[in-house]
Amino acid sequence: MNYANITGWGKALPPAVLTNDDLATFLDTDDQWITSRTGMKERRISNVSVSELAYVACAKALACAGKTADDVDLIVFGSCTFDELCPNAASNVQRLLGATNAACMDLNTACTSGMYSLTAATAMIRSGVVNSALIIGAEVISPLMDWTNRDVAVLFGDGAAALYLEPDENETGVITESLGCFGESREILSIEGWGAKYRDPKRTLCDINWDFHGQDIFKRAVEGMTKGCLSTLEKSGLTNEDIDLVVPHQANLRIIKTLGKRLNLDSDKVFINIHKYGNMSAATALVALVEAIEEGRVKPGSKVLIPAFGGGLTWSSHLILWGDRCTGLSEIDIEVPASDKTGLEIIQQLLKH
Repeated sequence: MNYANITGWGKALPPAVLTNDDLATFLDTDDQWITSRTGMKERRISNVSVSELAYVACAKALACAGKTADDVDLIVFGSCTFDELCPNAASNVQRLLGATNAACMDLNTACTSGMYSLTAATAMIRSGVVNSALIIGAEVISPLMDWTNRDVAVLFGDGAAALYLEPDENETGVITESLGCFGESREILSIEGWGAKYRDPKRTLCDINWDFHGQDIFKRAVEGMTKGCLSTLEKSGLTNEDIDLVVPHQANLRIIKTLGKRLNLDSDKVFINIHKYGNMSAATALVALVEAIEEGRVKPGSKVLIPAFGGGLTWSSHLILWGDRCTGLSEIDIEVPASDKTGLEIIQQLLKH
């Protein structure tokens, strides 16, 4: 039986930064209020589309794996902020890469989309449907954000990450995972005005309202990620002491710390980068994994646990047994284009509209 080894990884972060102090220029808030409640200090605001961010991340992942676009059999694009619904966004990434051999599919489970994409691609490689895959977690949330709503405007940022997977006879990649959803609570995290349901004479499509029940989301997020982690560990026959690194979805520092207490995790084993990027939804966990690799926190043979949750309310937990390589085989000279505006200037322009 083949496993799906992760042999390439890459991230794409917009150059424009939006700090807590920037937010305080148009919201009733300040750095201390945001930091104490979320752990966030700044986030990135994209000057390009989500497909373009995904393309940069994928190009880096291919270079890291020592592969070309011709080697890609499948692209799975996880997001909830696709440029368009038809044609799908993965086909645009295929076009930008020149990956003409690749099948393309989009996947939306909100913040867990990148991790669900990893499950889908892993299963298709292990079953022999495809021989390789690029999986993407990417979001450009900023154009759809209600920047007058302090409860949500301080939380989110833009970004992308990608992984390249290929078959391996050795046990590696995703070893066990658990997926689930609290569908009965789906209304506590919803974005009204975003979808065909709102094609109504009384309301303009994309007249966005974020319905965000923070305390309820907190409880369900901790519950879902705890449940996922315990299930995944039980399936694998491991305990929390066997795990080398936990890379949780970075939605709120309080949620991460509460999860750590529930699972009795050593804080040194928990990777955190929420202060730099905020919540990038589908991109969050994958960007954190890429940064953990870059910082030397992931080593050959590491057991990495990745719990996540998102709108729906979906939840997931993946146990990855890392392969024998933690450095890229090559690099590519490609980055997100420079922005002619600061993060604050981009938001000010959005506010005018």
